[in-house]
Amino acid sequence: MNFYFEAVSVLDKLDAKKGSIKGVLASVPEKNRKRTAALVIETLKYKQVLSEVIDAAQLLKQEKKINSRNLALVLVHDLLLAKGIQAGDGPIKQAVLRHRTRLNGEFQRVKIKRGATSTAELAQTDDARAASIPRYVRVNQTCWTVADALETFQERGYQEGDPLSFPKAFQQDQHIPNLFAFHPSVRFTEDSLYTSGKIILQDKASCFPAHVLSPPAREDAVVIDATSAPGNKASHLCAIMQNKGKLYAFERDRKRFSTLKKMLAKAHCNNVEAVNLDFLTVSPNDPKYGRATHILLDPSCSGSGIVNRMDHLLDNAEEEDDGDSERLNKLAAFQLKMIRHAMAFPSVQRIVYSTCSVHAVENEHVVRQALKTEEAISGNFKLAPKRDILPAWHRRGIHDEMDEPVHADSLVRCSPGEDGTNGFFVSLFVRANDAEDEWQGTSMNPKKRKTVGDADSGPPAAKRKRKKKSKSATM
Repeated sequence: MNFYFEAVSVLDKLDAKKGSIKGVLASVPEKNRKRTAALVIETLKYKQVLSEVIDAAQLLKQEKKINSRNLALVLVHDLLLAKGIQAGDGPIKQAVLRHRTRLNGEFQRVKIKRGATSTAELAQTDDARAASIPRYVRVNQTCWTVADALETFQERGYQEGDPLSFPKAFQQDQHIPNLFAFHPSVRFTEDSLYTSGKIILQDKASCFPAHVLSPPAREDAVVIDATSAPGNKASHLCAIMQNKGKLYAFERDRKRFSTLKKMLAKAHCNNVEAVNLDFLTVSPNDPKYGRATHILLDPSCSGSGIVNRMDHLLDNAEEEDDGDSERLNKLAAFQLKMIRHAMAFPSVQRIVYSTCSVHAVENEHVVRQALKTEEAISGNFKLAPKRDILPAWHRRGIHDEMDEPVHADSLVRCSPGEDGTNGFFVSLFVRANDAEDEWQGTSMNPKKRKTVGDADSGPPAAKRKRKKKSKSATM
């Protein structure tokens, strides 16, 4: 029962606003911390429903030994939603078990009242921003086409329209062509389209890195996904490559590596070799991996942009303590190390660095430091021009956080609650020759502006004048 008292103590402190959930959990003995954290977070997730059940069953009124709501919450959580109360048959456990039938009955009534077909649908994030994020579904083009998917969705009664307007509305995304947005209430986890690998459940912002990296669909292509698990981005890269060439998907953690392999198999990724290694331990001159021309880096980060996690609920985000700052700085140092290592690969031409963080420390600051490194200077790495990294996306990097404010336009940000996605950050480093070649072929180049529209064509003399200035306009 001591384990439950530990969880109750954490919940009491959180109710009293005595710190963030991370800070309070840090005070729990390390041997119990993981288990306590899991119970606290899961209890918070179902707190509203559990409270309703406890009140309806009159548990606190009838059982004086259960002397606090938080104690009732954690015990009823495990009784109804876990494997039962994990404690000896003491008086407190028996007090709850006496009401087992009533508690189960009230729980079923809540499910019926809310129209929930599964317990998971009763979970609450307590984050209003999550309600503004559609359910995104990426069509896995290794299995079928976007046209076939569109026809299937329509046959199931879905109608094209604003995905937040009504449950049967869906919409094809304007930035990621093989991505569809559905109402947040729509569930696909038990759907045959999902279980067969035809669709991937992936947030829109999480689709940006592979889309921006844009590896070639050629048999001689060599691509690296440096931190692959659970595999959404790797499967997206595979689809873009049309299952051609070779994609090395690295994951150092053995359990996550197992998840990665299952995901890749389900997604029909035939050109992917999963590698149970730390990317940082791989030599850039390795004859096998050193041929990579495209590398995707989505390293460990604070996860501060993810709004549907529970561990943000009671954080005082506006008041970052010294512990949080230290953690962010350690993450940023690791992230920079990953970029520098990727830049050392002799054949690499394009490197995407992304995070699901909203902190400039992990985003703009890491990028601006990377541009000053020996690897960036000797390798002629620059930020790709805006034209080459989701030019139609409205939210760019923070100008004041970059040494050269113009570089912020080469960065992509997603703001949770405002952009219909989770919080995200994406950047693209390219070798200077590649950047120049790409830039020379875009409408940003004055030499090419005639392709944009007649108004930009101008008389021959105007064209010659712009031609003279074009060199100074390059990055």
